[in-house]
Amino acid sequence: MTNSKTKHKLTIPKFKQIKKENNKITMVTAYDYPSAILAEEAGVDMILVGDSLGNVVLGYDSTLPVTIDDMVYHTRSVIRGAQHTFVVADMPFMTYHGSIDQTLRHVARLMQEGQAHAVKMEGGTEICLAVDACVKAGVPVLGHIGLTPQSVHQLGGYRIQGKETEDAKRLLEDAKALERAGAFAVVLELVTEEVAAYISEQISIPTIGIGAGRGVDGQVLVFHDVVKYASPYRDKKFVKTYADIGAQIREGISQYVQEVKGGVFPGPEHVFTAEDTVVESLYGAGKAERKAEQVK
Repeated sequence: MTNSKTKHKLTIPKFKQIKKENNKITMVTAYDYPSAILAEEAGVDMILVGDSLGNVVLGYDSTLPVTIDDMVYHTRSVIRGAQHTFVVADMPFMTYHGSIDQTLRHVARLMQEGQAHAVKMEGGTEICLAVDACVKAGVPVLGHIGLTPQSVHQLGGYRIQGKETEDAKRLLEDAKALERAGAFAVVLELVTEEVAAYISEQISIPTIGIGAGRGVDGQVLVFHDVVKYASPYRDKKFVKTYADIGAQIREGISQYVQEVKGGVFPGPEHVFTAEDTVVESLYGAGKAERKAEQVK
């Protein structure tokens, strides 16, 4: 376990240095205070407060209903838990596709109210003006191409990207455009391994993959996927789970229910007792003794 108090938060210049040194960047999502603490203690380099919280935490079928208020609230919670880790907040659906002024107002909320260190935007060449404006305003931007969940209806579902030549060329063009616009790194989601590796070679900023194979500069997974914190849990080809917390939580709560119904909990070791004089004042001397026998 990493000592979070001695951990040095990554900075934008350090990200490029990590790529040059051929090291790997580790990133997980987190959506609240306790998961942020655990992620930081585990030693991750970055935490993403993803709009995937819509699916994972809020119970929506997609990320589309997630609002800027949701993102501010959850980002602020994560920041309180991970004070020594670089935290990126997702820009939710349709908060960066209007005017530049509207985009910057939404970004300002995530940075000022949410206290994020950077924001993430989905898209390629079509969002580069927004990326450029944010970077010029002093806001670090993490790009996101490949499978972009906010555009899932336009993409025709959760499909693997980079299977065809034209698609591969488009992804490379998008990555280079984001680099020129000033993005400090780019997420590649559900992209074929060969295409993701080639993109990583062609740009100077780090690539962080999720379902993008082994040739990228880092990996990101959802906290709840890493530890199977869900019920029922749906296995995913691109995910490796490292614990089964969901089963342990369910079993623990089930045992609690059984013990309460069976009169096992609380036991003598879980209760607080009053002085005899207090009990006598409530029940009377004789009744106090009988009451004590009843609760044994």
